Amino acid sequence: MPLNNHNEGQGSAGGEIPRRLFVYSAGFLTQRRLRRMLAAAGWQISLGLPGPGDHVGVWGQSPYAARGEAIAARHGAPLLRIEDAFLRSLQPGRAGEPPLGLMLDARGVHFDARQPSDLEHLLATHPLDDHALLDRARGGIARLRDGHLTKYTGFDPAAPLPPPGYVLVVDQTRGDASVRACGADRNRFLEMLMIAREENPGARVLLKTHPETTQGHRPGHFTAEDATGPVSLCADSVSPWALLEGAVAVYTVSSQLGFEAILAGHRPRVFGTPFYAGWGLSTDEAQFPRRRRHLTRAQLFAAAMILHPLWYDPCRDRLCEFEDALSAFEAQTRAWREDHRGWVAHGMRAWKRGPLQGFFGTQRPVIFASARTPPSDRRHMVWASKAAEDDTAVRVEDGFLRSRGLGADLVPPLSLVLDDLGIHYDPSRPSRLEHLIARRAELRPDQSQRAARLIRTMTAGGLSKYNLGGALPDLPPGHRILVPGQVENDASLQKGSPQIRRNADLLARVRAENPGAVILWRPHPDVVAGLRAGMVEQPELWADATVAQADMAALLGAVQEVWTLTSLTGFEALLRGVPVTTLGLPFYAGWGLTRDLSPPPARRLTGPRPTLESLVHAALIDYPRYRDPVSGQPCAVEVICDRLRHGPLPRPSPANRALAKAQGWLAGHAHLWRR
Repeated sequence: MPLNNHNEGQGSAGGEIPRRLFVYSAGFLTQRRLRRMLAAAGWQISLGLPGPGDHVGVWGQSPYAARGEAIAARHGAPLLRIEDAFLRSLQPGRAGEPPLGLMLDARGVHFDARQPSDLEHLLATHPLDDHALLDRARGGIARLRDGHLTKYTGFDPAAPLPPPGYVLVVDQTRGDASVRACGADRNRFLEMLMIAREENPGARVLLKTHPETTQGHRPGHFTAEDATGPVSLCADSVSPWALLEGAVAVYTVSSQLGFEAILAGHRPRVFGTPFYAGWGLSTDEAQFPRRRRHLTRAQLFAAAMILHPLWYDPCRDRLCEFEDALSAFEAQTRAWREDHRGWVAHGMRAWKRGPLQGFFGTQRPVIFASARTPPSDRRHMVWASKAAEDDTAVRVEDGFLRSRGLGADLVPPLSLVLDDLGIHYDPSRPSRLEHLIARRAELRPDQSQRAARLIRTMTAGGLSKYNLGGALPDLPPGHRILVPGQVENDASLQKGSPQIRRNADLLARVRAENPGAVILWRPHPDVVAGLRAGMVEQPELWADATVAQADMAALLGAVQEVWTLTSLTGFEALLRGVPVTTLGLPFYAGWGLTRDLSPPPARRLTGPRPTLESLVHAALIDYPRYRDPVSGQPCAVEVICDRLRHGPLPRPSPANRALAKAQGWLAGHAHLWRR
């Protein structure tokens, strides 16, 4: 798949013809993603000696950079220094994970203030006054904080922390280039600790070790011997945002945690010369004569996170905007945090096990069991319809953008939901989705804009749950009401529609209440295929037309109302501005967005009223897990929308297609093949 070139910016080679970048470190040759990102920025990795117009590329100020520096000096070639961006990967690079972003610097390197860098130049000279840019920055800061995202995100945000009220002193690894650049050593770190104690007499002091030290890759400057009296060592993998929330003061030499402390509202005491010092947002030991400007947090973030780095979309294999990379990082991080302990799954049909393994088994393979197994360090999941009322396992179900094709045809899903409270179609108890909808009632501007873009993408692309296509037939004129059929023995009807559970009864009710309307009956695709129960023998008794093969998105554009029990069609109608009347209790009912003929749960009637964007953010961005069928990686909903619109998409295996046909033949004897 070709890379799409990013807009020219910091470190971009520019022009249509790639410029040659001569390298002398094996990492540039062995790391595929690094090569791809540089190529997308207009740089052609080359070996040999540079000539006129060529550049030499080195990794920051690593020990191997000296070779490139010497060759560049000898041949008069300009240097391009390359470093990781401030959001990198789940685990440190020494654990073998590729970066999410790069910072390319033709002037210097961001952590060495002895000479200007491209990032410093950007911070010093760019107006940084565009309202849209600063809104993006504020939204980005909020997303990092809410998601507990940092350079390395392989930690549990719920991991225990010391009681709040401590002074946070940040350690770094020995030999780190940013520490060397400001001339710091162990004595400097000990001096910082001493000053922290003097300035905060009687306070508890927490020494936070670096993730690479925690994982045994490189030692830090502080040791267990330094943790005496009120000083303690925090070597656990914990959220830096949670740490910062509990801190009363922050001390650092040049750690990225100092940057995040600024974003979290602190004014850190800085003993080195990092890029974020000298702009009026920190208390600095060093002097920065070139940095005379005072910046806001949003301006600092805009330059360091949005304008300067090259960001990479690992699913689409291209450079991208910061927000797209952040969405990919959120998806990867969520998957790791939910899956790293491993899963035991029960109540799963055999054909579902492959997709479930792809979604949830990349950290530790899912163990499939025929019944609930004894407790272990693993989490337990169960297919929602197979869960007993008192089952404490996490419930699993298809997401609302599922596939192009039916689940009953054994087409693998593109999205699944995990619900640790209940399940979205059961209104008798709260679900995780309900909590998310209530939480998203008041969206930040960036969240509202993202949900609105998603609505436009889905409606413009004609996207729905199954995306079956089909021509739109000639429809009778008049006030058209679409009535979507459902599978009558489906759990969503059994749980969510206490009064009506037969499609014929639904049609009769709609006709009785709308005698002059044009009723369009669309039986459920699984029922039409003969795979599930729910056939209406004589729909013409109530409906003016049956539109079994019509495309759902096209139908929704041709009707004035939707009446439904609990069908997802009601949600899809809301996206398109079509009024919806519910006779059951689907997840989208009871929030003031639909006309509800069954009393909704009282808990949905209290608190702020969610908007349509709130509902979409909760149901399509927050709730499901998505898996890209091309790269096999966790991804954001926007990637799935792209795949559904443009492909490629997964297809059931020949064995699954044969099994699906057998299910159709044996639909009247489901007990023979549904186990």
